[in-house]
Amino acid sequence: MSTVPPPEHPDDRSGEGSEAGAISDAQWEAFQREAAEGGGKVPKEPSARARMVTRRLREQDEAAAGRRRWWQRRKRTPEPALPPGWRTGPAWQETRRGPLRTARSVLVLALVAGVTLVVVRPSLLLDRLPGHHTEAAATDASPLPAETARPSAAPAVRAGLPTRAHPFRGSPAERWASGADAIELPEAKATGGMSKADVALALRLTKEFLVAANLDPAVLRGGRPAAALALLDPKQPEILPNLRRALRDPDEKHNPLDLVSRFDPAEVALAGDVVRVRGRMTFAAGERPGEVRVHADYTFVYPLVRADGAGDGDGPVARTIIRRALTTSLLDPAKWQATRGRIGLHRYDSEFGNSACDVRDGYYHPEFGDGLPTGTPATGPAKDPYDRGRRLAGEGDGRCWAVTRT
Repeated sequence: MSTVPPPEHPDDRSGEGSEAGAISDAQWEAFQREAAEGGGKVPKEPSARARMVTRRLREQDEAAAGRRRWWQRRKRTPEPALPPGWRTGPAWQETRRGPLRTARSVLVLALVAGVTLVVVRPSLLLDRLPGHHTEAAATDASPLPAETARPSAAPAVRAGLPTRAHPFRGSPAERWASGADAIELPEAKATGGMSKADVALALRLTKEFLVAANLDPAVLRGGRPAAALALLDPKQPEILPNLRRALRDPDEKHNPLDLVSRFDPAEVALAGDVVRVRGRMTFAAGERPGEVRVHADYTFVYPLVRADGAGDGDGPVARTIIRRALTTSLLDPAKWQATRGRIGLHRYDSEFGNSACDVRDGYYHPEFGDGLPTGTPATGPAKDPYDRGRRLAGEGDGRCWAVTRT
């Protein structure tokens, strides 16, 4: 029986062998039997390129394993550098690890997104901490546009209690403008036989009077409203003399609070330096030529603390709300007995919320809610001091009314 010599590989002639390409004795014997029987095919050895690539990939695996730290080698064996399916079979490892890696990636992305959102808007987390509150007017609530007409309804109730840091929390005044800037003047136009410049002067003087009588810090602390007095026409009968008398010796018939906002400095102090204001101003011709009348309707909200605890950051905060509606007039001195550059008071009405009733000392006295009330109990109906849809003129009946909120 003839034998067929094993096929010679080019690498064998050059002296290079390959363990990966060697044929086992069992394979060779099986081949000889098949050849004797007239069948079988010569087993194919890997090509020189295949054996070279295999050897290079094995060397890369060994080098990668050598570079791992001792603790990494202890944890797991290095993953082969071979592509899936080259000599490792199906990528069963990736099939098993794929869902786990996907879930891990999703969790990491969600965590990063959550941290980024909290950094951009920390209130999302802080608002849920016990005892923590944020002021809506500073974050979530945008300032209200200027009032241009009488509101049709009272503002909605807001949640929260005032603090020293946020004295307007829980009040519609959170969204109101502050101080003199809240008193916006309409565009002046000639009317009632008065020029555009005259109307502009009447508007400006009316605003100056409101600021001097209701926003001057010295006046709010119980001082004399000298700037407001200087704007009134001395030729108008009774107004200036009565106001001076009320400031000097207030009583039931002479009450400076009809025109001026003042608090007893021995009792209370402003919580900060901000007073919230909302209202509107209009003008029209007077009853006869040479007169322009300006109508102003504004609500002032004063946050207050007790004077003996002004430095106590934990003390209570009270709010007193005062609404004033007044009509001033500017007269042409050529047609009227009037002083140029001064205004007269044609009409004035006011109401207050959260102040002691029947106390006639020339000051407002707010109730703080944590102590005994001062003055006599309110006898009038309960009203919402923030409801600017009500008219003031003709409402007064001499009774002190309760407030539904401050």
